[in-house]
Amino acid sequence: MIRYLLAASLLLLTACGSGSNTPAAPQSATGDAAAFPVTIPHKFGSTTINAEPKRVVVVGVTEQDPLLALGVVPVGVTDWLKKYPGAINPWAKDKLNGAPLPTVLTDENGPQYEKIASLRPDVIIGLYAGLTQESYDKLSKIAPTVAQPKEYNDYGIPWQESTKTLGKIVGKAAQADKLVADVEAKIAKTRQDNPKFANATGLVATLWEGYFVYGSQDPRSRLLTSLGFKLPEKLDEVIGDKFGASISKERVDLLDQSVIIWLAVPKEARTTLDNDPLYASLKVAKEKRDIILDETTDMGNAASFISVLSLPMLLDNLGPQLAQMVK
Repeated sequence: MIRYLLAASLLLLTACGSGSNTPAAPQSATGDAAAFPVTIPHKFGSTTINAEPKRVVVVGVTEQDPLLALGVVPVGVTDWLKKYPGAINPWAKDKLNGAPLPTVLTDENGPQYEKIASLRPDVIIGLYAGLTQESYDKLSKIAPTVAQPKEYNDYGIPWQESTKTLGKIVGKAAQADKLVADVEAKIAKTRQDNPKFANATGLVATLWEGYFVYGSQDPRSRLLTSLGFKLPEKLDEVIGDKFGASISKERVDLLDQSVIIWLAVPKEARTTLDNDPLYASLKVAKEKRDIILDETTDMGNAASFISVLSLPMLLDNLGPQLAQMVK
């Protein structure tokens, strides 16, 4: 009964959302009307969008970046980093072009359905997300909803595919393709300038419940492989079908790569790593080929928020550090 009452309240909110308290739609560049209708496949089937959406709500946690790059300011975004006003990151802030900040949503125990409905969305997007069938069904009662693709683990969609899918959703496929091509060219240039990356192995990890390592489908790991690095063998066998997992002390050998990037607070991480005899015995530690990227800084946040807008800044700063490690 509670489920039916919730569904009814969501529909009522949607129907009554035209009142004066509803936030106005932000300005955005117009998409190609000929691009609609468009059907987007995803984990729970497919969703058809019949016309260019003017009010976009994001329930994934990184989609605001490519949307802003496409000239679309969402009316609602789900805040993951919880560090920047409106969940608009510093590397994306200039893309607002004077538009008001989006309404900030949270996802502690699932999407905020009533708050989402009050925004009167034309489309709800959760690509870099972990929507369940239940949450997808509830969101679909509010507006057409595009969930994460079935081809990847939850939170595993590559930034390129996320950008291109968003381009299709808002009628700007050609612009999205150009954005992706430009960033891929910068990645290729970094790889070309550092041929030794192709002969190196790498890993990204953080200090959470011991040592938490990111798998091959995580955007952080994909950044390394796009530059030519190889991930540890059998990494995904240890992690399973998740984007990452904490490893046991018996598998600390996974950390012994040509280079390892730690996303952590430097002082705390250095103390923890130096005081661990297992880690200190690894070659990567003895030769000081571990990079501690301060997770409290914009650069550290960018490393966890891989997008078409964060990558150029990240490559400019992280590329030289990686080059120094494998010199």
